[in-house]
Amino acid sequence: MPVLICGSLAFDTIANFHGRFAQQILPEHIHILNVSFLVPTLRREFGGCAGNIAYSLKALGGEPRVMATVGADGEGYLARLKAMQIDTRHIELLADAYTAQCHITTDQDNNQITAFHPGAMQQAARLVVPNPAGDIAIGIIAPDGREAMLLHARQMADAGIPFVFDPGQGLPMFDGAELQHFLSLATWVTVNDYEGRMLCDRTGCDLDTLSRSHLRGLIVTLGHEGCDVWIQGQVTRVPGIEASAVVDPTGCGDAFRAGLLYGLERGWDLVRSVELANRVGAIKIASAGTQNHRLDPAELGL
Repeated sequence: MPVLICGSLAFDTIANFHGRFAQQILPEHIHILNVSFLVPTLRREFGGCAGNIAYSLKALGGEPRVMATVGADGEGYLARLKAMQIDTRHIELLADAYTAQCHITTDQDNNQITAFHPGAMQQAARLVVPNPAGDIAIGIIAPDGREAMLLHARQMADAGIPFVFDPGQGLPMFDGAELQHFLSLATWVTVNDYEGRMLCDRTGCDLDTLSRSHLRGLIVTLGHEGCDVWIQGQVTRVPGIEASAVVDPTGCGDAFRAGLLYGLERGWDLVRSVELANRVGAIKIASAGTQNHRLDPAELGL
């Protein structure tokens, strides 16, 4: 059944710095920061959280349905999604804006510096989650425009769609009360370890307390170490998967989300879903770009 993916569609400009940011940035002079990084490699990719999740979910055999806005330069992106037979009925093209643009520079330690222009994403709140939900099984609130994330979380709850709240890089936009509101509406929550600390700090609750609620699970990703899955105060460490190569971390979180959604939509338990998500993330990191990796459902046992 379809998975409604509320999030961004963007173009990613990805560059690689063949050094370490830490060697170029002097902490004692941060107040007059003025640095330039030579980036010998540069490429432009299709990206955005919603697009990336949909790409991997479709490759796994799922049914992604994207809800997002693109700008006047987004016709090629729409054509790409349609060519992959991804449902685009809830994507709106805005003639007076650019599609969101993400500029990412990665150093040799896989640290990243990102600049993001939201463009059409800022108007994503004009989109409406279907109510009644029809054949939509579950959904996800991924990083998107601030008002869109707030509105679509409420609309999903009102439509009775169980959903994952994954604020990602959008988490700093919300204060403690707003984050508590998201938590009260969501069915599952997933954050990385840094976001998890910020979530706890802003809500005034630790992970144990946050998990002892109506939530069916709280997932904290830990990079190559795997994930902690919290269910009603009980934590399970799901080990990471060793990647065949570490090429590009950009989009690994979105690949993880796709694996998670695939399992949840099929009624798997949370640990099994996270195990698949870890495997999909490990496959993605071995490929450059966010939508260039290949997933073989048969090899994954699907």
